[in-house]
Amino acid sequence: MKMPISFLLNKSSITGIVLVFLNLLWACAGHTVTDDATDTPSSGDVNIVVDESFQQLFDTQIYTFQSFNKDARIHVKYLPENESLKLLIEDSCKVTVMCRDLTSEERKNFETANIYPISTKIAEDAIAILVHPENTDSTLTVQKLKSILLGTDSTWKQINEKSELGKIDVVFDNAGSANARYMVDTLLQGHHFAKNVFAVKSNPEVIEYVNKNKNAIGILSVNWISDQDDTLTQHFLKKVKVVAISKDEKSEAFKPYQAYIKTKDYPFIRSVYMINRQTRRGLGMGFVNFVAGQKGQLMILKNGLIPSIAPVRMVEITTDNQQ
Repeated sequence: MKMPISFLLNKSSITGIVLVFLNLLWACAGHTVTDDATDTPSSGDVNIVVDESFQQLFDTQIYTFQSFNKDARIHVKYLPENESLKLLIEDSCKVTVMCRDLTSEERKNFETANIYPISTKIAEDAIAILVHPENTDSTLTVQKLKSILLGTDSTWKQINEKSELGKIDVVFDNAGSANARYMVDTLLQGHHFAKNVFAVKSNPEVIEYVNKNKNAIGILSVNWISDQDDTLTQHFLKKVKVVAISKDEKSEAFKPYQAYIKTKDYPFIRSVYMINRQTRRGLGMGFVNFVAGQKGQLMILKNGLIPSIAPVRMVEITTDNQQ
């Protein structure tokens, strides 16, 4: 189902929602929310919410952590970014995974309630741009993509006069997703999307839509297409073409490969944080420490992202072929 996202919330709007929910929470409770100290770093139950962009990665992280800790039960929900933050504020979860840290205002509001969330940067991620496999325009500049999202360039002929394709449709994974919020905040600097920009309900739906619509551009987390050994990733990559992005007309274009995320040659990069409001030594903290530790960081590396804590060894390979 298509969902227009011209009304997408920016950071200031999200902060407003934060204030509303915190005020409601304090008014209803009348006291400081405290953790139920029935768990340890390796046992018990904890609710976490993960940005749905990272479902594949955290399915593996949770499975591995619970394999090592048989008495640990992590209950996870995969939701868009705006819903993840809402549940963290309401204390419906102890840990959330988001593509940004809390703002200073959001953190101040938590601290007013004697809650001091701990943010741990665990990875660097990128946003991938997808087109139909038969689309010959496999390279875009940052400015061209911005013009498409604003509606200034609305047809493929405006991008390439030789193109036989028609009107451009741009599809995101969800109206409240981190991917859409990133593009509004970073690329569009707060301006609204054009009317031809809409959302479906998940990252796999983005891939399916682009596969069935030759005019479409899909925007999703690179995490869904970065693990080359994963059979689901291999299946997805047969259905779409990944676009190379250049910073301007004179610059070389790069795809969101791991090496180019590390060197920041690919332009659409963001940090991934685990935000833990369970600041005592409970299961939430234990799981964050696992993801930030050697085993968790190696899984992040294998998943095609850049680990933030464990060192990454870069190897330069000389080749005559293009990336």
